[in-house]
Amino acid sequence: MLARRHFKRAVSLKDRLASFAQDVRKKADLLPAGRQREDMLKMARQADTAAHLEDWANSPGLQSPK
Repeated sequence: MLARRHFKRAVSLKDRLASFAQDVRKKADLLPAGRQREDMLKMARQADTAAHLEDWANSPGLQSPK
């Protein structure tokens, strides 16, 4: 049986999502108004939401259901 290789990421998920959102917003700012720009801005908003969800899921106040 093959063993899976495990590695630690140097950058946290939250930081990677924030960086992705920032990069996509910069690229979207260079585009004219239209579908492609709106799609890129939507991806940036989704990355921001994912970062907030990751914070919530890892918060110390989160309790498992009883």
